[in-house]
Amino acid sequence: MSRPPGARRLRTRKDLMEAANRLLREGRNPTFEEIAEAAMVSRATAYRYFPGLDALLREAALDVETPTPETLFAADASDDALGRLKRLDAALWKMILANRAPLRALLAQSLQPAEGTAPPVRQNRRSPLVAAALEPVKDQFDPERLDLLAKALVLLLGVEAEVVFSDVLRISPAEARRVREWVLAALVEAARKD
Repeated sequence: MSRPPGARRLRTRKDLMEAANRLLREGRNPTFEEIAEAAMVSRATAYRYFPGLDALLREAALDVETPTPETLFAADASDDALGRLKRLDAALWKMILANRAPLRALLAQSLQPAEGTAPPVRQNRRSPLVAAALEPVKDQFDPERLDLLAKALVLLLGVEAEVVFSDVLRISPAEARRVREWVLAALVEAARKD
């Protein structure tokens, strides 16, 4: 069965990042062409996903930094929805605060693509993490409300929210954490209501 075009695009993008990371782990300083070849795509195809080597290497590094569902929840079968979401929030915010500059650069790139080009496809790392956090507790929610909860969580758990906390609200990381935890609790409670 073939994947839909959007899924193929995300897979190709992920293949390019994985190839870059693989070559870097081998101690190489790869060129854009070498990464494309390692990902088994043409250089022209690679340029459809990344404007150049710096952008590809920057996002590949962030891809490695982002926790995976397996690392976060492999040993956690807890049925405490809020506890699982706080765990996810803490892990993502640790990564976001450690990588603010490159994450903001990626955000800016997606908001202002080069003239004549489409906005770059962004790798969706948050949705699989949210799905993993909610998987053991999904029976606690109506399916429609679970879907709304998952979408609201993706909105809260990213660099976009960090920009709001630090640039718009101008609050400290500790205060931002307090606000996020309050929002998490409110979202879980709202999702459980009839």
